[in-house]
Amino acid sequence: MKYRIWYSTESFADYIIAKTDLKNKSFEKRKMYESDANNAKNFHSLPDHIKQILYLDAPDIIVELDTEPIFSIEVTTEAGTGHNAFQRFARLAASVENNVPAFYIYPEAAIIHRTKGSTTKWDTLNPLVFKALDDVMSIYKIPALLYYFPSDYRTHANAMTSPNLKAKGLRFDSNRNFAGSPDSTHSEMKLMFDAMNEIITVVEQVGVIQGRDKLLGKRTLQTRKSLMQSEYAAKGGNLKMSPLTATEKVPTKYLLNYLSQYETGGYKIGELLRSRDETIIYKVDAGFRGDPYPGALAAIDYLLCREGKSFEERKYNLVMAWGDLTVDTKGKTLKLVSKKSTVNDFCKAVKASENKNLLSKKYNQIPSSEIPRYYMQVRYGSMFSKVKHIRVFSYFADAILFPDGALWRDA
Repeated sequence: MKYRIWYSTESFADYIIAKTDLKNKSFEKRKMYESDANNAKNFHSLPDHIKQILYLDAPDIIVELDTEPIFSIEVTTEAGTGHNAFQRFARLAASVENNVPAFYIYPEAAIIHRTKGSTTKWDTLNPLVFKALDDVMSIYKIPALLYYFPSDYRTHANAMTSPNLKAKGLRFDSNRNFAGSPDSTHSEMKLMFDAMNEIITVVEQVGVIQGRDKLLGKRTLQTRKSLMQSEYAAKGGNLKMSPLTATEKVPTKYLLNYLSQYETGGYKIGELLRSRDETIIYKVDAGFRGDPYPGALAAIDYLLCREGKSFEERKYNLVMAWGDLTVDTKGKTLKLVSKKSTVNDFCKAVKASENKNLLSKKYNQIPSSEIPRYYMQVRYGSMFSKVKHIRVFSYFADAILFPDGALWRDA
């Protein structure tokens, strides 16, 4: 048996290896590249089964056994208020959608220094993230577990008294070889290492494929899932929190009436949108950009829309509207205005990504070093060449609305 640890930051990979049973295994470390968009020189060289997990966004670590991924890890030190808690949610979804357990390390709270009013306080994690992860687990039956990045939050309610004030109240590991990694002596990290070791034990005993079905039944992982549900309740989690406060449910007829302006030349919008009676609209009145909106969109899918493993298995259509949206109940349609975003902003981002596309070149124009990348693009098109937010938006949204244009699926 041979393990591979794919990493974005090697010191974090060394940390995970040293603190789990991986240290006693035969393993090798490999550098992981996020996408063809940001690393055209190396991304195509990644094995196909790793690319599949990266199709939306890249986690910090992927651990595999004999070419079968067994878990991924995402770690952040950011304060998780509002939309921010979901900024990296698409990475978790991509892992679990490929039947790979995901670990999310996130501060329960982080200290934020605000110049306005000269206040320094703890910004706490949006508990809705627990519900989103639980809904993902309910659909895929694959662990998606959150562990708190160690902090002084529970022992120093007054942020100004935190011993780690300059580090946002977070506790980092004392070993300099693990720079930037969470304090491994903290109970949260010890519980996480136990869960990782449980996965290692199970997949070695019964194999990766069969082992995946057994994981949520294991007491170590089941206990964590239950604790997450308890944390959601204890922290006042409910479906009237951000980003769900930025959504609106409308009759799909209103959406179809709005999109009818694009039904020209005998074209009629296809059956997918028409198959659902109601539509959830995620309203973003901001300049067109990425974070935190891609992850929030992914979370909204699982919190409100998704009933199965495919976007086709939704109770409601999931639509993004860039601008100030008004529901016209009298006219049974939508109105959308904005001075911040246009459909051309989306198209420009797509076009910029296409500059990395080799498919229009003749064979004699392609250097030998680029031929494997060209061949990858022949298979996948520009799927991995697009920037992250374009990939995520087009994957999750059934339609994207702008004041001056729209994009939608027919099937």
